[in-house]
Amino acid sequence: MGGALTSLTGLAALLIVAMLAVILLDVVRGGAGHVTWSFLSEPPSDGMMGGGIFPALYGTAALTLLMTLAVMPVGVLTAVYLHEYAPPGSLLARAVRVAVVNLAGVPSIVFGLFGVGFFIHFVGGNMDRLLGYQELHWGQPGILWASLTLAVLTLPVVIVSTEEALRAVPMDHRTASLALGATQSQTLARVVLPGALPGILTGAVLAISRGAGEVAPILFTGAAYFLPDLPRAMNSQFMHLGYHSYVLATQSPDVEATRPLLYATVLVLLALTFALNLVAVLIRARTRRRAAAGH
Repeated sequence: MGGALTSLTGLAALLIVAMLAVILLDVVRGGAGHVTWSFLSEPPSDGMMGGGIFPALYGTAALTLLMTLAVMPVGVLTAVYLHEYAPPGSLLARAVRVAVVNLAGVPSIVFGLFGVGFFIHFVGGNMDRLLGYQELHWGQPGILWASLTLAVLTLPVVIVSTEEALRAVPMDHRTASLALGATQSQTLARVVLPGALPGILTGAVLAISRGAGEVAPILFTGAAYFLPDLPRAMNSQFMHLGYHSYVLATQSPDVEATRPLLYATVLVLLALTFALNLVAVLIRARTRRRAAAGH
């Protein structure tokens, strides 16, 4: 029975890997020949029938960076409260966990509508009124609101992974630190968080992976159909590789002519996502080696 179950799970894993390999091979075959320096460094032209993808590449990287800077502090602090400070049976902690579970199941398009209503109309509109702007300045789609919307989307991933990382730190380490006279905050800063850092970085990897490829939440909060200029301020709109791929696939007057550009754009998006993940994985591995050397 155990051997049959092992075979079935191995077959399922092999099937998933094979499907991924087929998709990657198709994308590489269709787009590798069109990924050139001019394609990466030039803006779109001729109604997006030619040119490159530099504004979309820049916008995707900037959006992912801003999202990570926004979600990681909030997610880590929330997980620290839930695991380290919340008293047993706390109603607040229970409510936060229920909210995290519910957030994880909300469709991504709903986050986009939330971003429009809360960040753009409520926060941005009130900022315009308080600052005395006669025209829309913050109360309009922009890269800041899009990144905050994605931060809300990826928040459950960071909270859950960070809490698991904190749970993996042995309780003996906390007890020994407290026995030596350290306060709870000192124990958290010097013992618990360094021990949980690889798991926290895993949460960052997962958040980057999901946020970099999401399109639905940014359709209403900042992504532009065609914008050859780079975003110069937090309230500027931007191009995104995922949305650009959607436009090339559905809005082009000549689908066959834009098919090579579409494949090349998707290939660059995958490469960018893998590169961001690789950087996070390397940082995590280096942190683990330092932690092991310290012990």
